[in-house]
Amino acid sequence: MAVILDGKKVSLDIQEELRIETKERVERGRKKPHLAAVLVGDDPASQTYVAAKVKACERVGFDSTLIKLPEITTEKELMEEIKLLNENPKIDGFIVQLPLPKHINEEKVIQAINPKKDVDGFHPQNVGRMVLGLPTFLPATPNGILEILKRYKVNTIGKHCVIIGRSHIVGLPMSILMGQNYYPGNSTVTLTHSRTKNLKEICQEADIIIIAIGKPNFLTADMVKEGVVIIDVGINRVPDETKKRGYRLEGDVDYNEVIKKSSFITPVPGGVGPMTIASLLINTLNATKLNSK
Repeated sequence: MAVILDGKKVSLDIQEELRIETKERVERGRKKPHLAAVLVGDDPASQTYVAAKVKACERVGFDSTLIKLPEITTEKELMEEIKLLNENPKIDGFIVQLPLPKHINEEKVIQAINPKKDVDGFHPQNVGRMVLGLPTFLPATPNGILEILKRYKVNTIGKHCVIIGRSHIVGLPMSILMGQNYYPGNSTVTLTHSRTKNLKEICQEADIIIIAIGKPNFLTADMVKEGVVIIDVGINRVPDETKKRGYRLEGDVDYNEVIKKSSFITPVPGGVGPMTIASLLINTLNATKLNSK
């Protein structure tokens, strides 16, 4: 019987811990954490994500600021907004919600964020520190995965971890973190992608599979072995006329079949997604401590 890795529960547990620490911090006269989010355009998924982050800030007692900019915002205008946030001592950390409109260079935007306020963990300086195993802001989704593995005491030491997908947001950071010399980690990591040959055979040898490719039901039961640990990062909108919204959410894993062979598995929704928000809040509190010194 597979253990369901309940990211929603773990995220709420973490948020309660942060609420208590923040309350005690404020009672001692220390600064209350303040997270800002910049949203450019009207992408529905981005609006949902940002709204959830603002709500979570309220839950843990953080201050939050939401900056909404129109789709036609120029790259220069966005850069000016980032400069103001970098220089604002009241703001401890901020995110620029991705994806951005096509006329704005995402890499340029990421590099413009002050690394000490980069609570998404995307700035090259923070990525470099992560690679070297130095204290830094870890990318929110990978850090959320580490937290859920740790809190469910999933054994990663010496295990073969196969990662499917090499994005800068999930796949590449996870390949580094799962191979580092601490727990959760100390795994033997195989990073696979669209050019990988014999993917099925590689997956069949995996003790842990972390998949983030945006293809619903891609990982099937015949691709995994008995007792595998499955971390499904995919969130795919699949058309479904029986649903009020006209679609249902599915992961990158054929959940109903793969669960039969799994020892641990994350559901979609309710698995990795909520952990991303929890990690963002952890980074924000750490940024407050860092920037208040």
